[in-house]
Amino acid sequence: MTGDSRTSAPRRRALRQMGALVLSVPVWPATLPSVAQAAGSSASIIAVRVWPAEDYTRVTLESDRALAAKSFLANHPDRLVIDIDGLELSPDLRELLGKVRPDDPYIAAVRVGQNQPRVVRIVFDLKQPIAPQVFTIEPVAAYKNRLVLDLYPLQERDPLLDLVREKEAAEQAAAQSVQDALGELIDKIGRPQPAASEAERAVAQARPQARPAPRPAGPTPPPPPAPTPPPPLKDVAPEMSQAKLDRLIVIAIDPGHGGEDPGAIGPSGLREKDVVLAIGLKLRERLNSNPKIRVMMTRDADFFVPLGERVRKARRVQADLFVSIHADAFITPKARGASVFALSSGGASSTAARWMADKENAADIVGGVNTKGVKDDGVLRAMLDMSTTAQIKDSMKLGGEVLGQIGKVGKLHKGSVEQAGFAVLKAPDVPSILVETAFISNPEEESKLRDPDYQDELVKALATGIARYFAKNPPLAARHRAL
Repeated sequence: MTGDSRTSAPRRRALRQMGALVLSVPVWPATLPSVAQAAGSSASIIAVRVWPAEDYTRVTLESDRALAAKSFLANHPDRLVIDIDGLELSPDLRELLGKVRPDDPYIAAVRVGQNQPRVVRIVFDLKQPIAPQVFTIEPVAAYKNRLVLDLYPLQERDPLLDLVREKEAAEQAAAQSVQDALGELIDKIGRPQPAASEAERAVAQARPQARPAPRPAGPTPPPPPAPTPPPPLKDVAPEMSQAKLDRLIVIAIDPGHGGEDPGAIGPSGLREKDVVLAIGLKLRERLNSNPKIRVMMTRDADFFVPLGERVRKARRVQADLFVSIHADAFITPKARGASVFALSSGGASSTAARWMADKENAADIVGGVNTKGVKDDGVLRAMLDMSTTAQIKDSMKLGGEVLGQIGKVGKLHKGSVEQAGFAVLKAPDVPSILVETAFISNPEEESKLRDPDYQDELVKALATGIARYFAKNPPLAARHRAL
């Protein structure tokens, strides 16, 4: 009995240890069904968004988990086919059908169906051949996982030639207006005059009466041929417009953010991307009223443009100036006043300027850039680091003129042009400024930004500042060349 008790004590201790070990191990069979169920469940579509524009159309599918997609193009007729794995057909996905607008430049119609179990097929019927980009974006800011379909034209338009054609159209419209006014004047002259006084009739009777010339015998001669109308703009060759290019001042207006990137949002919900687009379009109209100026908009509608693409657009039209328009927010609603920024070759001129630049430079992350699909990305990044001292010097001059005029409209955040490393200002051969029109996070300034009359005052100040800059720094002659 004594021997048995001695041997049973270690055995009991070992059994207790084994029991504790068993209790500490997860019971895998009980958890396996839930794991398998999670693996077999489909992703849920949170939102579907379509951003149509002349530059390209973007379609975004936002989901609670990452989506895997395969795509291919089909011809006769042109179609883009997307197969999305791990997805079931849902009302949210069918909603895509109703989001395509009839005036979309690229998409004629959309069809959605369950191609295979857990595979949804989306077919885009196209209006023209495209060069699509399909990529995913990880969750950022207010967005979860995004599958992005960018539909670019197969052949990119020549933006400089578009500006020349736009100028020619404006000249023809002005000439027609003058012709209409002249015709109205002639018509008034030919109308019957009021009855003359007795003295005027006496003078008229005293004058010798001219007899009408006899009408020649024979048939009535045909009327003179009508003047030949000018050729349509599409038939004007680029080289024929070189003289007009040489006399053209090109200004790039860049409304910040857009599309997937709303920018800052005010206390009452006013979005930065909307208000700066409204100001940009008004500024274009005002500047284009000068026959020597044409404006190129980096975006003229609600769509996203990457920062590097904004710079490339300005360089493609060989812009004489680049003006980026913003209405940012700050960490406190008390911040107020307009600011003007130029590029810095070194550090930022203030902590606030550096904070602002970092915030604006993050726009690509929110807006969504296909980093794998960018051609010559290394070359573009190298070009953006080639900003010259001369460009920054001219930018400071431009900024000073604009800041002086904006200060007459409202309060300034700082009385001098600030500098920081804004990516959008890095065109090495284009004087470039970024204008923070006001702090949209300030309730009072948000209310002003919403007011069309206040927007008009801002536009007048911007246009006057640009005009004063050109008066002191005339653009180089014969700078532009058709591309």
